[in-house]
Amino acid sequence: MSEAAPKPKPKISASRRLYLKTKLLKHAATMVQADKEQKVLDRERILSERSPPLKLSGLSIQDLQNLCKELHQKIDVVDDERYDVASKVSKNTKEIEELSHKIFELKGKMKRPNLKRVRVSADAMLGALLGARVKESVDFKANLKTVKKEEEKKEEVTDWRKNVDAMSGMEGRKKMFAS
Repeated sequence: MSEAAPKPKPKISASRRLYLKTKLLKHAATMVQADKEQKVLDRERILSERSPPLKLSGLSIQDLQNLCKELHQKIDVVDDERYDVASKVSKNTKEIEELSHKIFELKGKMKRPNLKRVRVSADAMLGALLGARVKESVDFKANLKTVKKEEEKKEEVTDWRKNVDAMSGMEGRKKMFAS
């Protein structure tokens, strides 16, 4: 199986193949030329049918002006039709593009690339987000407010009886309202 099968010997010689190839190319060239000539003849025939030759000899100036006005009106009609057809074609092509895009989305064959996890420092991330506005590195801890914990004043635990005696009477009430 490792040996490749030998190529069969061609039944036509190389010179004969070249001769046939040139014959085919010449025949194709004559067919293309005949097709071009046929298109030219068809165009001339269609134009002669649609617009017969004008007989301008022997017409007065007024008749020539009327003929020009008629021709301008026909040109305007043809231009309107051409514009309408062109707008319909452009509208249809846009609609086809939109529908093909919707079909593509509905098939769900849009592939998302596999994203790689990238480690970025805070400075690099800020530089990417804010651009050139951030020139120096930002130290987040320095911008935090420092909160100092105030120690609660602990009242000394004393004998409660002394406290009750001090608060009794009018003097004790004055101390309560004063504090």
